[in-house]
Amino acid sequence: MKKYDYIFAGAGLSALMTVYQMILSGKFKEKKILLLDADSKKNNDRTWCFWEKPDGDYEHLVYRKWNTAIFSNANFTRDLNLSPYQYKMIQGMDFYQHAFEAISKEHNIEFLQQKIIRFTEDNGGVLAETETEKFYCDKLFNSILNPQEIIGQNKYPYLQQHFIGWKIKAKEPVFNPEKATFMDFSIAQKGNTRFMYVLPFSKTEALIEYTLFSKELLPENEYENEIQDYFKKLGITNYELIEKEQGAIPMTCYSFWKKNTKNLVHIGSAGGWTKASTGYTFKNATKKSKELVAFLETGNDFRKFHKKTRFWFYDLLLLDILDRKNYLGSQIFSAMFQKGNLAIIFKFLDEETSFVEDIRVISRCPKTPFLQALGKRIGI
Repeated sequence: MKKYDYIFAGAGLSALMTVYQMILSGKFKEKKILLLDADSKKNNDRTWCFWEKPDGDYEHLVYRKWNTAIFSNANFTRDLNLSPYQYKMIQGMDFYQHAFEAISKEHNIEFLQQKIIRFTEDNGGVLAETETEKFYCDKLFNSILNPQEIIGQNKYPYLQQHFIGWKIKAKEPVFNPEKATFMDFSIAQKGNTRFMYVLPFSKTEALIEYTLFSKELLPENEYENEIQDYFKKLGITNYELIEKEQGAIPMTCYSFWKKNTKNLVHIGSAGGWTKASTGYTFKNATKKSKELVAFLETGNDFRKFHKKTRFWFYDLLLLDILDRKNYLGSQIFSAMFQKGNLAIIFKFLDEETSFVEDIRVISRCPKTPFLQALGKRIGI
C-alpha cells in the first residue's frame, strides 16, 4: 500500500486550486501528493463566471469578459456599469489544462483516474480506498459532496442553484457582445426564484441559461422549453445549438467545518466554499485555497481551519427566507440592484465590506422577511 503525505479525494476546482497554490508556494516539494478522481478532467464539462477587478490570479485563462451587464425584472431594466469590476468567464477545459500542466512538472505530485469509494481514519492518518487500490496518507482533503448528509438535517436550509444552458449561434444578430444579462427576472416565477442569464460572445452567439434558486430540480424539458420561449422574446427564429451544459450547485450554510478532524478537511462545495447566497464558487475557492495553503505552512490540525463571519449569518437569513418563501427571490435581488451602488454590492457579496457598507446594502432589501427570519433564528 502506497503512503502519501497528502491525498485529495476528488480533483475538481477546489482540489486543483489548492495543489496549484502549493506549487506556487514552493514549500511542499518534499511532500508526496496524490489526487484521485473518477473523471479524467479532459472535457470542457463546465464554465465558471465571477466578478473581479482586472488582472486577477487566473486572468490568462479568461475566455470572455464584460464591462457592462443588464439586470431586469417585469417592471424595470437597469444597465450596470461594472467598474471597477469586470464579469469574467473561464472554461473548465482551460483551467484543467493549466492546473495539470503545472502538476506535470512536479515530481512529487501524482494524479490517478480512480473512483474513491470510502476513506477511514485511524490515530495516525487516513486510509483512502478506490475500486481497485488502497492508499494511506497523513492528511486527506475531501471535495466529494454527500448531499444526503445535508438533506438529513433541518437546522440549515438546503437549496440549489440549478440550471440548463444552451450555447447557440442565431441567424439573427440579436445579442450585444459587450453586455451580459446578469439576471432577467421578467420571466414567469411560478412560485420560485427563476431568471434567465445570458453571456453573449458575438452578435449571433451566446450562452443562455435558465436558472433557479430552489430546493427541487425540474424535468429537463421544462428548462429547455423556457429557454426556447425566451428565444422568441429575443426575436430568435433560427439557430444552431452548439452545446449544452447543466448543473446543480448547493446553496447552504450547513456547518461543514464541524466534520473536519485533525487529519481530514472538507473543501470545495463539500467544505462550504460555495457562496451560499448566490451559488458562485470560483472566487471563493480562490480565496479559500490560498488560506488553506497558508494554514498548512504553519498548522497541522484541520479542526482549527475555519473562521465563521457575519457574512455566513447574512447568507443564512436569505436562505431561510427562500426556503420558506421561494418566490421572494426576485423581489430581494431587484431591491438590491435597482438603485444600489454596484461596486459595494459586489464587494458585499465578496465578503469584503465594512459593517457600515453592509448596512447600506442590506437596508435596500425588503425589511419584513429579513426581520421575520432573524426573529426565528434568535428565538423571538
